[in-house]
Amino acid sequence: MGESQWIGVRSPEFRAVSERIKVATRLSSKLSGYCWDEPELVREVFEELIGKPVGDSFHLIPPFYADYGLNITVGRAVFIGYECMFTGHGAIEIADEVMIANKVNLVTAGHPVEPDKRRAFITVEPITIERNVWIATAATVLPGVTIGADSVVAAGAVVTHDVPPATMVAGVPATVIRHL
Repeated sequence: MGESQWIGVRSPEFRAVSERIKVATRLSSKLSGYCWDEPELVREVFEELIGKPVGDSFHLIPPFYADYGLNITVGRAVFIGYECMFTGHGAIEIADEVMIANKVNLVTAGHPVEPDKRRAFITVEPITIERNVWIATAATVLPGVTIGADSVVAAGAVVTHDVPPATMVAGVPATVIRHL
């Protein structure tokens, strides 16, 4: 699991995040206006959203939603299906040859569960997706998770803990169902 960070919702850091959210949601809307047959435009706007190049082997089918963007790093030959949502400003590291199916959520932020702290703080933890992972349709990966190389996350799974390399996980919460 990644290292947790707490940020007060009335802090200067949170105000900076809020300003970035305005930019990222505008860029997400712009990106979502393009089609699969406009890969150069999709890559151009995605690169603007994340603030770094992704290369010609990157493919994304819009629409796509991000509320921060600058936290996302994408390796070579990554595919992202339509209606994916990457939220929070914790790091999202996506290695080479990762396939992310439609409607996948990568969530790096949340709130403390304690009622007296819930509205006062957001919590942030990174997500790491190692090489050659396949995340199937409508899966959700929660803060602090690392998905090991060559693994598969089954459709609809909710990943709350690290996934060992070369395994398949499924269910809510996701558990190992098979070694690959």
